[in-house]
Amino acid sequence: MQEHKTETLEIKSDFQEFLKFALKRTIRAIPVILGIVTIVFILFRILPGDVAKELAGKYPTEEKLRLIRLKWGLDKSPLEQYIIFLQKLFFEFDIGISYIHSTPVLWELGHRFPATIELTLVSMLLATIIGVPIGILSAYKQHTRIDYLTMVIALLGVSMPIYWLGLMLQDIFAKNLGWFIGSGRIDPLLSADLPKYTNLYLIDSFMMGMNNGQWEFFISTSQQLVLPSLALGTIPLAVIARMMRSSMIEELHQDYVRTARSKGLRERLVVIKHAAKNAMIPTITVIGLNLGALLAGAVLTESIFAWPGVGKFVWESITTRDSPVIMGFVMIVAVIFVFANMLTDIVYAYLDPRVRYFKRD
Repeated sequence: MQEHKTETLEIKSDFQEFLKFALKRTIRAIPVILGIVTIVFILFRILPGDVAKELAGKYPTEEKLRLIRLKWGLDKSPLEQYIIFLQKLFFEFDIGISYIHSTPVLWELGHRFPATIELTLVSMLLATIIGVPIGILSAYKQHTRIDYLTMVIALLGVSMPIYWLGLMLQDIFAKNLGWFIGSGRIDPLLSADLPKYTNLYLIDSFMMGMNNGQWEFFISTSQQLVLPSLALGTIPLAVIARMMRSSMIEELHQDYVRTARSKGLRERLVVIKHAAKNAMIPTITVIGLNLGALLAGAVLTESIFAWPGVGKFVWESITTRDSPVIMGFVMIVAVIFVFANMLTDIVYAYLDPRVRYFKRD
């Protein structure tokens, strides 16, 4: 009874320490996010051109320009605009209205983010489950043909431009072979009948298949994800494989690996359980940073495959100088990177007992 009580208190203490760690990281992130938003705000104000003229069309009149500036607060000084932006952000949690769409920025981004999240997670999952084993195999077979072949493939993966790879995948597998529809998230004939529970089509179509047995929606959604996720995940895959190889080579020459082998442990157990677990620690950093970068919006991939995500939308907003959208996007990306780094630190603490962000058994 006493042991159970002690264990409960330890778990409670661990959770409290974790909450303190998460709270400290969140507080530290606030000035970082604010600084990034401020820099973007200043850059947009010093760029040449007039937003009002962009919104007014080809033949703007002075009266039309005056009304546009008055409507969007562009008649105020940059400092006043910045103060108003911060007031709305902190007191109303409002990051503005899109100049082009005349709708709340949060709604526009929130409507498109599920598509980007879905594409990013599938791409990173493919990159991880393929890149990590390739890195382990290449390190274990160092200086063999397998090692050279995998590293050449990894080098090609890093070197190939996404727009070229995307166009080639689309041309070969969609246009010539006809295996996939080269654009969109689902077959247009099925799109209208798919219920949008989460707006993550893979999950929604799977739930529909489980409930109604209509698996054609899940099959179509899965097929549509193949080409863009391959194009987007190629560079992270190559980076993960190279990092895993370097870390694995270093771990395989450590004393604890030689000790484990001398004890008669099976080679597979030594490589996977001991060496690979420690080699994953620096690789986790690469995965976390790439996840944050991909979530920021794969503009080229989404444009090539007509993927209705946030990257394509933000690119269009940049070309039309829709600054509220850009500001909102930058803030969300900054938050994503903060949480991606926090998650990376937590995984670090779990994998490496020497790292103590919070107490752990």
